[in-house]
Amino acid sequence: MSSLTLSPAQSDAEIWENLKGAIASSSGFERWRSERSADAEIQSLSKEQQVRIYLRETLETLAY
Repeated sequence: MSSLTLSPAQSDAEIWENLKGAIASSSGFERWRSERSADAEIQSLSKEQQVRIYLRETLETLAY
């Protein structure tokens, strides 16, 4: 049986892809998107950009 060894960069990229997918399918993210449905600028961004903004806003809220 062969083992697959990922470089740190590949591993990080794979983790981010999985995390981004989990966040994008979460009810919190979907609620956040629906609350911003009238914001054409947010809606025009890629899913990755939206996830990054959602994470930043969520962490800023938690920091208070």
